[in-house]
Amino acid sequence: MTVTVRYFASIREAIGQGSEAVDTAATTLGALRDELIARGGPHAASLARGKAVRMALNQILSDESATLVDGAEVAFFPPVTGG
Repeated sequence: MTVTVRYFASIREAIGQGSEAVDTAATTLGALRDELIARGGPHAASLARGKAVRMALNQILSDESATLVDGAEVAFFPPVTGG
């Protein structure tokens, strides 16, 4: 399946692009994250396990167990703090 992956804030800066179409065999957000980490380089550094990364599926905040569907939009972004 193909999903659109969008990157925001420091993750976008590290990866060097705001979005990309990704052909994936992943069925969940967590599996997609692992596929992207496996690419190495900036993907591995910015999406690494142990780093605080928020995820959204079709513009809804989701956890790693969320099920992917063909054509979905996935967003990765750092947690936002404010005051």
